[in-house]
Amino acid sequence: MDAQVKEFERRDLGEDIRRSGSGKMLRRSRTTSITLDHNLIEKLRAKGVKRGLGYQTMLKMIVMEHLDEY
Repeated sequence: MDAQVKEFERRDLGEDIRRSGSGKMLRRSRTTSITLDHNLIEKLRAKGVKRGLGYQTMLKMIVMEHLDEY
């Protein structure tokens, strides 16, 4: 076994992590709920599939790209 791997496995980094102050993760996004027509969801799914994305990600991209137009 590599010496670096042994050292990593030997050490308990818990106290180092606690002291670093990085214990809390901040979410940049917020969960929300909207009702969408079934046909709209299907269109989003189809467009998302072409790009390798899910429909929710596709919707977020469209909103971000076009929000300033309104």
